[in-house]
Amino acid sequence: MSRPVHFEIEVSNVPHASEFYTAAFGWIYEDYSEYAQRPYYGVITGPEDTPGINGAIMQRDDGATPAGTAPASAPNAAVLTMGVENFDATAQKILAAGGTVVKEKYALPGHTWKGYFLDLDGNIFGIHEPDENAS
Repeated sequence: MSRPVHFEIEVSNVPHASEFYTAAFGWIYEDYSEYAQRPYYGVITGPEDTPGINGAIMQRDDGATPAGTAPASAPNAAVLTMGVENFDATAQKILAAGGTVVKEKYALPGHTWKGYFLDLDGNIFGIHEPDENAS
């Protein structure tokens, strides 16, 4: 089984949204924009020894999507990411079940393999394989 391990909230202004969530919930951030290739703040929602998951506030992709392809992200979405033991094996299962790739596997160097897919209803979700050797 794979459990949710990460969320992403897409916004039009990452610093502004980060200020909002800090004021509302006390969240703190780590800037991963360099790795994500767009404004992307990792969210720490609380101590590791309490229930809950961490996530991210990320720049919404408002770019035009070529006809016949899936968008890189949704216009207004909170994306759920599942933790997996093996990215490639899980990706094969997703595709065999009828899912489609939105963003190919990529590395957050020294941390994670990550990618995005569409389910049968067009909902975007991610998978995340921790790997300190990801590059």
